[in-house]
Amino acid sequence: MISYWLDLLSKLRDQNILRSRRIILPRSVVSRFILRFGIGVISSLVLSLGFNPHLIAAPESGYILSSPISQASPANPVNSPKNSTLRLGETVGLFVGGIIFCILLDRWFSNRSAHAGNTPLAQQARRLKQLKIGYPEGMTNFEVLRSQGFLEARLRPFGLIVTWTSFLSASSLIEALSNGTIDFCGGGGTASIFSQAADHVFVRVAKEKYTSPKGQAILVPENSPIQTLADLKGKKIAFDKGSSAHYVLIRALAKVGLHFSDIEPVYLTQPQALLLFRQGEVDAWVVWVPYTPTQTRSSYPGRSIADLESIFGDKASLEVPTYYYAIPELVRDYPDLLKVILEEVNEAGAWAKKQELEVAQRLVDQHEIDPSILETLQKHSAERAIIPIDEQSLNALQHQANLFRDLDLIPERVNVKDGTYSLQTKQNWTY
Repeated sequence: MISYWLDLLSKLRDQNILRSRRIILPRSVVSRFILRFGIGVISSLVLSLGFNPHLIAAPESGYILSSPISQASPANPVNSPKNSTLRLGETVGLFVGGIIFCILLDRWFSNRSAHAGNTPLAQQARRLKQLKIGYPEGMTNFEVLRSQGFLEARLRPFGLIVTWTSFLSASSLIEALSNGTIDFCGGGGTASIFSQAADHVFVRVAKEKYTSPKGQAILVPENSPIQTLADLKGKKIAFDKGSSAHYVLIRALAKVGLHFSDIEPVYLTQPQALLLFRQGEVDAWVVWVPYTPTQTRSSYPGRSIADLESIFGDKASLEVPTYYYAIPELVRDYPDLLKVILEEVNEAGAWAKKQELEVAQRLVDQHEIDPSILETLQKHSAERAIIPIDEQSLNALQHQANLFRDLDLIPERVNVKDGTYSLQTKQNWTY
């Protein structure tokens, strides 16, 4: 019988039938069948050992598992024709029971997989196929999300591919959203005002709860005579037009009674501004310092004469917020997917705050920072990293928009509360 099956397998191999079957059946299906068939066989053996009185010793009778020689002894009644038939029937019955158990197990797994594959999230992920995310250099939550792979791990089971593209500024990010280059991004709120005025297509979907008090600064060269904000009058100041740095400069000037017309603006991207600043061709530079320092940013020249904390006090998070943006299609057609994205961004923020807290604890132990800083971080670590957009946030953003219009920096007034551009929801984005 064995030689017959070997000959048959040889013929099948020669005719490439097995090879074609391998192509037809996916590897995952074959692996799943082998695994569950093995479970069925093992279950049969376990059941056989559990219910066959001749294989397992009974403590009351003093029987032990007998050897083949003792089983073959004439004095041993186990091998009588009647008992042999009974044992054969038991074995066949238990093996069939094991196979039935294997089939039921496979049916349970299949139903479970089918249910998971038919959820709204699974359907939306399969339909989108690729999620394109844009991020500005040094934005903590995105840097962590990308490096730790939280989003990929969550969406990979549904076959969705996540791609990442770095941009120089929030305004270029939102423009990329509008032209379909990316699907989701994050950046300063000011850029969205200029983008809305330019009729770009995007939706504000969430905001970060806290802004780093040192997140932006006004720098001057080390040997500059400029010591205070008042000394900026009549000076050439570089910054990225339409960015949060633009708004920070306007508010910093107003703090000391200066107007935007009192300085000479030099509109440059950060790489361009860095070059001119080093060459001494501008007197000051309003720069966005990333929340996680990079080698490039940490080597910036100059000294700070003002930052968000000194300009806005405890209102920095409200006045200079970081928003998250999506294309309208993602909001309208992929709501469950958008929810997962926001959940994982928040998870990345929680991870970053935990790391920051551990560093601060070590510095406090070494008496290198004030313990009050640690207390603030502990308070923030217990709260969400990102939150839904609320009325207070939009009121502050509308104040910015009105200011830019009054200065003729945007062509017309915009309504940031327009539902086309801002998603207001009470959804908490928790698992």
